[in-house]
Amino acid sequence: MARVEPLQALHYDPAVAGPLQNLAAPPYDVIDAEQRAELASRAPHNVVSIDLPQDAGGGDMYEHAAALLQAWRAEGAVVQDDEPALWAIVQDYTGPDGRKLTRNGFFARVRVEDYGPGAIRPHERTHPGPKEDRLRLTRATQANLSPIFALYSDPDLTAWSALQPATAGQPFGEVTDADGTHNRLWRIADPQAIEAVQDAFGDTELLIADGHHRYETARVYADEIGGEGPHRYVLMCLVALQDEGLTVFPTHRLVDGLKGTDKPEALAATLKACFDIEEIAVDDLVPPGEGAGTIQMGYMDSHFRRAFRLTLKDQAIADDALSEMPEPYRRLDTAVLEALVLKGPLQLSEDDISHLHGLGYARSFEEARELVESGTFDAGFFLRGIPVTQIQEIAAAGVNMPPKSTYFFPKVPTGLLFNPLTDRE
Repeated sequence: MARVEPLQALHYDPAVAGPLQNLAAPPYDVIDAEQRAELASRAPHNVVSIDLPQDAGGGDMYEHAAALLQAWRAEGAVVQDDEPALWAIVQDYTGPDGRKLTRNGFFARVRVEDYGPGAIRPHERTHPGPKEDRLRLTRATQANLSPIFALYSDPDLTAWSALQPATAGQPFGEVTDADGTHNRLWRIADPQAIEAVQDAFGDTELLIADGHHRYETARVYADEIGGEGPHRYVLMCLVALQDEGLTVFPTHRLVDGLKGTDKPEALAATLKACFDIEEIAVDDLVPPGEGAGTIQMGYMDSHFRRAFRLTLKDQAIADDALSEMPEPYRRLDTAVLEALVLKGPLQLSEDDISHLHGLGYARSFEEARELVESGTFDAGFFLRGIPVTQIQEIAAAGVNMPPKSTYFFPKVPTGLLFNPLTDRE
């Protein structure tokens, strides 16, 4: 079972550091150089300075982050709680599909375990690269600066019901991000509420939605230190699978490297053999509804710029191509696309996919369309969201989805609180 505990969090003191609005930032892996500069200019204590560090003097940027965090603590801009608490977060947002929703969750520290049944499961394969960066930052700062986003099953929403009364009061802080998501945060130290939350988990396992690299970094770090202690835990934001505000959006696939090769002809032959093809309006490239039924996707190339709906002719085609995989995986749009097309006529290897050789991603329809129509990529496959139940089924079967199969929105901001990995000073 996953071990979920309150934490003696490190967090900003608004009286010293200023309002949380000027201090928080998006997750490090979605921040470009221009946005980093804008965030850093908001306040001297903006979290981007330590979570995505730079040392103007040319020194070690990880040691610079550690020194900066220590200086913030020394001046009282960042303080540590005297007692453990859970932190409720309510996120009011408008999704990429235009719906206005509210997602409820809470921050806790979770014991780091190996992936496996009954404890913690991943849901998709990760790209190599970011783990070493995060590990070096963790070693230097001895803290989790950015939370992992994970899901748990709670059909009666018992855990949230124990925390919800506290959200009637004044929040600890509020942040509205660039996407318009309004985040509100409450600290809850009531022992009865904490006990009720922990009881609600029982033998429930956790499914990592976002932050696989950070979790794998936490495992490596915990084993490096060895023994028991705060380093055996990692900061998570936990949301119930049954929460009405939990939504999953697609990540569209973009391909290049087709010009001047025989791949376009091979691709056309595969699409005709495996899919029913219907010409549609460009605005209808993303199929309606969610996946887990008939395999469907949109397709457009940069040469003709005509939009098509691809519908798998027979599930047996996917079953044959993915015969060694469990049944829920064989009904996954991204898995079928990878097996039949990316690794088929487009000849992308696992290494190509891992290192984005000939492959790109776009999280919005508008971005994907522009990248194809402009010729930045040769073609695009436009996907629909995946039902949460299908994500659960695939994880329970012990396999991981292809990279970037899911896009959980909104993101959880960085800087709302931190998890110290050493005993309280």
